[in-house]
Amino acid sequence: MSDDVVEKTRRTAALYFEGIQDEGPYALWKAFDRDLARDLSLFITGQMYAREKLPHRIRQLVTVAALTVLSRPEELKLHIHAALNVGCTPAEIAETMFQTFIYGGMPATNTALKTLRAVLVERGAWPPDPAPQDE
Repeated sequence: MSDDVVEKTRRTAALYFEGIQDEGPYALWKAFDRDLARDLSLFITGQMYAREKLPHRIRQLVTVAALTVLSRPEELKLHIHAALNVGCTPAEIAETMFQTFIYGGMPATNTALKTLRAVLVERGAWPPDPAPQDE
């Protein structure tokens, strides 16, 4: 693997996941298979997340939407932190989750909103500033 991909992996991992207290996927993978963990991290973080075809904010909102519809709250929590770390607002994250109920149903959206609230509480950001009202 090139030094460039290793550096992109480090930079992107720091941007997305700095300050997150929970065990991340890399640590979990590494506990079982160090070499595979490295390969997965270099590909996912260094080659996919680091791509510049979408800005990081948009990439994380897309990830939040997918994880909401799939109802994967543990992975969603990680990516809510990442979305906040790259500058997404709580209102943008919540709106992304609300948008998904059409496709994934209200139970999945409710689970996602509870996860968002837990992350905001953990970060000392609950309650968030009210979102601007539609006109």
